[in-house]
Amino acid sequence: MSLVIERHGLLATLQDAGRFGVRHLGVGQGGGADWISLRWANWLLGNALDAAVIEITLGGFSLVAEQDVCLALCGADLDARLDDAPLAPWRSFILRRGQRLSLNQARLGLRAYLAAPGGFAAPQVLGSCATVVREGLGGLHRDGRPLAEGERLSWRGASPTPREVPAQRIPALDSRAPLAVVLGAQIGDFAGQSLFDAFNSEWTVDNRADRMGVRLLGPRLECRRGEMISEGIPLGAIQVPADGQPIVLLNDRQTIGGYPRLGALTPQAVARLAQCPPGTNLRLTPVGLEIAQRQQRQLLALWQHGHAVASAPARCTA
Repeated sequence: MSLVIERHGLLATLQDAGRFGVRHLGVGQGGGADWISLRWANWLLGNALDAAVIEITLGGFSLVAEQDVCLALCGADLDARLDDAPLAPWRSFILRRGQRLSLNQARLGLRAYLAAPGGFAAPQVLGSCATVVREGLGGLHRDGRPLAEGERLSWRGASPTPREVPAQRIPALDSRAPLAVVLGAQIGDFAGQSLFDAFNSEWTVDNRADRMGVRLLGPRLECRRGEMISEGIPLGAIQVPADGQPIVLLNDRQTIGGYPRLGALTPQAVARLAQCPPGTNLRLTPVGLEIAQRQQRQLLALWQHGHAVASAPARCTA
């Protein structure tokens, strides 16, 4: 009962919801960068929403089934194919014994999420199998290594009937809507012009972007605060170093930092940013904490009701 990896691509890792309750030990969170796509992939198979999946970045990835299995694919369109037949994301599908699944190159978004029944089997390190390469934690061998050619992956559950994510629930990865920011503790230390520029200018995703953080290029932001005592950094924190170009910190970020913060992206905005390739132009918009919390609760309620979310029959290649 396994899948054999033929090509590992630029970066293919095992991820789940991440590690929590260990940042006081200096251990980062990890977990799926686009946590929304990860949850939908698990939902399609009736898995626990935080079950282990494969996060595939940019493509160049393929595997072969050693027995029939129902898998689910969500997130970026990486030109997925079952043998030579095109396969659209946001659905589950049957992969037959000897059949090849390949994800070739990014056409929309950056990261795709492949789920298996019951989640992929992987050892836990500090309560999670999430792969954090920088810290050498998690993954198939507990050592933080990405998946490699020839490795075999097994799964924990039985295959369900294929289905699709309802069309109205599929996130728009090419959305031009501004990314929502909850303002941070140091917001009053930024110059008035910098605050105007931050939320009224267009920012460009730099090519210096990975699972640790995404640098944004645009107007120089100036902060009057000098040295700071390092403090804890939440997911989506927008740090502004001395060069005035903000860095949005993602799942593999360090646990503390000493740069002033403009604020933090909401969790939904983090998921969208995780799918933005270098060169993407985007805008930021401030949002109140209560509004951000309400929007998050509304999104989480979709999965809390489990199978109450309507779905259409899958158009899958069997």
